Amino acid sequence: MCGILAVLGCSDDSQAKRVRVLELSRRLKHRGPDWSGLHQHGDCYLAHQRLAIVDPASGDQPLFNEDKTVVVTVNGEIYNHEELRKQLPNHKFRTGSDCDVIAHLYEEHGENFVDMLDGIFSFVLLDTRDNSFIVARDAIGVTSLYIGWGLDGSVWISSEMKGLNDDCEHFECFPPGHLYSSRERAFRRWYNPPWFSEAIPSAPYDPLALRHAFEKAVIKRLMTDVPFGVLLSGGLDSSLVASITSRYLATTKAAEQWGSKLHSFCVGLEGSPDLKAAKEVADYLGTVHHEFHFTVQDGIDAIEDVIYHIETYDVTTIRASTPMFLMSRKIKSLGVKWVISGEGSDEIFGGYLYFHKAPNKEEFHQETCRKIKALHQYDCLRANKSTFAWGLEARVPFLDKEFINVAMNIDPEWKMIKREEGRIEKWVLRRAFDDEEKPYLPKHILYRQKEQFSDGVGYSWIDGLKDHAAKHVTDKMMLNAGNIFPHNTPTTKEAYYYRMIFERFFPQNSAVLTVPGGASVACSTAKAVEWDASWSKNLDPSGRAALGVHMSAYDEKANSVSKAAEFEKIIPMESSHVGVAIQS
Repeated sequence: MCGILAVLGCSDDSQAKRVRVLELSRRLKHRGPDWSGLHQHGDCYLAHQRLAIVDPASGDQPLFNEDKTVVVTVNGEIYNHEELRKQLPNHKFRTGSDCDVIAHLYEEHGENFVDMLDGIFSFVLLDTRDNSFIVARDAIGVTSLYIGWGLDGSVWISSEMKGLNDDCEHFECFPPGHLYSSRERAFRRWYNPPWFSEAIPSAPYDPLALRHAFEKAVIKRLMTDVPFGVLLSGGLDSSLVASITSRYLATTKAAEQWGSKLHSFCVGLEGSPDLKAAKEVADYLGTVHHEFHFTVQDGIDAIEDVIYHIETYDVTTIRASTPMFLMSRKIKSLGVKWVISGEGSDEIFGGYLYFHKAPNKEEFHQETCRKIKALHQYDCLRANKSTFAWGLEARVPFLDKEFINVAMNIDPEWKMIKREEGRIEKWVLRRAFDDEEKPYLPKHILYRQKEQFSDGVGYSWIDGLKDHAAKHVTDKMMLNAGNIFPHNTPTTKEAYYYRMIFERFFPQNSAVLTVPGGASVACSTAKAVEWDASWSKNLDPSGRAALGVHMSAYDEKANSVSKAAEFEKIIPMESSHVGVAIQS
């Protein structure tokens, strides 16, 4: 993927404007250090900073149709590009890039082709025949994108806020799953899955269907012409991703180029839960494992850089982004250009510990819907920007469109946490990969309790952040917080500290409004705080804030694991189907 910047209809085609666009595009160079490009058509500019992953030799951008009347700058990966090319037999492609199909699909289908793309993407398409343009962002918002408006009537598009914040009168996050058309001068939602309405689904739980859908999501993301690896924290989600990748890597084209030995990466403080668990999983899977240590001081020293790159003042996101930011630099130094990661599972399956308190299946399901819709402001933003700060791409199979449809169509009664029946958080996912004959993971890893990334790298990390913030934010400063920061007023010294740094980099009111707010406990939405009256007095985003839940669900861990076997009587697992490769 890459970094894109577009300035459209700025009524200025001067050399000075071109120089300014180039200057702003360079602010995104960390996203695409391999090559840069700029196409100008009158007063429209499309700039690109490329991270070359598929067809690194000829896939430079912007991309064009045959006669160069349609121009595209895109940040993305289109996993079904080979199938789409077959549907365009009368078109001539200039490159082998997966994104080359976009201009040609537009020629065939007009603006109504976006749902045909299976992948993650943000793009700007300019039709020079009438100077119209469209902008689109992927379904969940895995890729980051912003839109802004200039006083001269121009429309600005950028992968990151820093590419447009100084030149726009107003800017905001480009909504995921939407398309903006210059002909209509309006947004419209192109992504309309059944779950989006939050209606309660009723499909029975089929563990094999869930397993196969996720395996397919992982396998399709192994499309690459460059070295890659997997982020492995030792928790359920990243361990499943690593297990599936390891199991099927040898059958892919990637293995022909780079070998079938998978590289895994983990970061943490010395002695942290993640380091120990990740090493155990890596040994079990036989990966080439790379373990990176950082100190609390290393993390604190990086906070300003993290906030500049992540472009948020949200406490949870900054806590979790910092270790990922530090690890990404180490990974890139080894020559790896992209990684596969486990974001999205907790939102889809109700994996956060506060879901233990969901009062019924209706509220459980609606909370998962709210969490998925907000991912672009939290975990997707973290995964995208903390890796791209060093020119590293993160791919997230749990947020595959097809997989989400399968997982969100399950009757949420199956996802409910019922300790008395041995059903812990994300039980439906754990059960789907609980294979006695050909195990994906050791039992105790498959049933390991959820640790938020910022907790799992070492509990002293969060405590160290709080102590550091307390040294820089006084009680007197907190008394005036509401006057200085009237929107999303920080309620802790840690939040105040991050907010000060953020507004130094991004002082515009539009920037402040791009960051979500509201009450939260253990990563919940504000609505879910209502599930437990005691939570309103303990609004901390750490998983440890779910008082009475963290570790308590594992008082009888062995018993919980053994009880899962009882459900085989209800949902038989056919061993003959286990481990069947899914064709991508």
